[in-house]
Amino acid sequence: MSLNAINGTLLKKMVMNGAINLKNQHKEIDALNVFPVPDGDTGTNMQMTMMAGVREMSNCQSSSIIDIAKALSRGLLMGARGNSGVILSQFFRGVYVGMKEVTTNELDVNAFIKCLVTGYEVAYKAVMEPVEGTILTVVRESAQKVDSEKQFIVDFDDLFTRYITQARISLKNTPNLLPVLKDAGVVDSGGAGFIKVVEGMIMALNGKMLESSDVQQESSTKSAAVIDADIKFGYCTEFIIELRDENSFEESDLRSPLSFMGDSLVLVKDDNLCKVHVHTNTPGEALNLAQKYGEFMSIKVENMRLQHTEVIAQDEASKVQPHKKYGIIAVCFGEGIKNTFKELGVDYIIDGGQTMNPPTEEFVKAVKAVNADNVIIIPNNSNVILSAEQATKICDDQKIAVLKAKTVAQGYASLMVFDSNADIETNVEEMTETIKKTNSGEITYAVRDTEIKGVKIQSGDYMGICNGEIVVSTQDRVDACKELLNKCINDDSAIVTFFYGNNVSDEEVSELEDYCTTVNEDIEVEIIAGNQEIYSYIISVE
Repeated sequence: MSLNAINGTLLKKMVMNGAINLKNQHKEIDALNVFPVPDGDTGTNMQMTMMAGVREMSNCQSSSIIDIAKALSRGLLMGARGNSGVILSQFFRGVYVGMKEVTTNELDVNAFIKCLVTGYEVAYKAVMEPVEGTILTVVRESAQKVDSEKQFIVDFDDLFTRYITQARISLKNTPNLLPVLKDAGVVDSGGAGFIKVVEGMIMALNGKMLESSDVQQESSTKSAAVIDADIKFGYCTEFIIELRDENSFEESDLRSPLSFMGDSLVLVKDDNLCKVHVHTNTPGEALNLAQKYGEFMSIKVENMRLQHTEVIAQDEASKVQPHKKYGIIAVCFGEGIKNTFKELGVDYIIDGGQTMNPPTEEFVKAVKAVNADNVIIIPNNSNVILSAEQATKICDDQKIAVLKAKTVAQGYASLMVFDSNADIETNVEEMTETIKKTNSGEITYAVRDTEIKGVKIQSGDYMGICNGEIVVSTQDRVDACKELLNKCINDDSAIVTFFYGNNVSDEEVSELEDYCTTVNEDIEVEIIAGNQEIYSYIISVE
């Protein structure tokens, strides 16, 4: 049945369901948390924020949709924790602001779209320096999408279908907007948490009410790698003050001086209350300043450096990931290469490769850690394949496939065709076929004089290796690489990817990038800082 209006009773059910859906899956959101600091608490903060709002909303005896939204807004403000929690509270405050002109006790589609728009506008205003690639981007782009298409939206089912579709697209794109997410190989945790709320609201629209015990048994979300954090401002400081004179108080009275004390500042005023979140090294000074304008209703100060240390300790204590359908293991070297493989869906990186071949024990450990029904191992080195295959005999309770990827270039190309929805046999077949079609090239240096298959090599030469065979050896690295490209690129080639190593200049990379188009004018070139040793360049041609 088509739903054309939402009243207060239904809104209350939707928000409650959204909060429960987030609560049931908040650990999944915690695992994504790397921005602004990797303290692993975004999901926890957001679900506690939502539950505080739900408690206040549940105590509202009025059936008016505006009264219910106001109670929710007040409860969220009082209970907001962390950056994403405050932003989430301000989104719903904006939804309430958008209702103020409504004269009936229900919202039609157009009125609700207006509330979604004011929701993102108010959320943006609450943050002193809005950062794209966060929950802010997700709420903004989703609202703008349905606002631009409102003349075509027929009912609430249509509205939320379009809204959640855009939200998921926006979330997937967050790593492209925020480098720290791309470095860690995750999407934004706040945006992911917001989507859990919306998904719960949609369930309520469709008549499915959740209970707090409805915790998902399987999580496909990839945990963020715990990364070293240089936490400039160490104390997460939050407080709410009841203003002595709300009419004379201006947000800038607090916002301006606090901005010089730290970062991640979020400040919002709601009637006679002012809520502040700031990261600072001098929480006492921030509190003294705030006390000039009112009385404290709540104060919370946490040492984020200590939190981060605890997160690292917890990560080291438990390496096993949540059970899932697929787990991908790859052997890599070079931080840039490792990060690229993580971005492409690799769950577990074994540090190794040429001159450092990992033992079978490392693969057994990795297989147990990924905790998946199906495991694909990408060795990326011919000397590693056998050790990987031995692990399949030991871990015989799981489906394990070892790809015959002999180079990083082949492994990289194979990941491009991996499909998490396909069975393991189909994936292995497709990935293997891609490996066969990929030309891989490497530039490294010779350590002794020799001659291999007619190629004379002198110690210190730069050697070009194409598909495992040395095709050129010369004193000049650029010349060696150009000759290698001549061997690897043909008329059918479409994409060439360079992983360049340490001690390679930008000018040299640019020269080789230009050279590719002289070999094949239609070829697309991708440049990645691999940060690898031994190999100046690793090249994949597809």
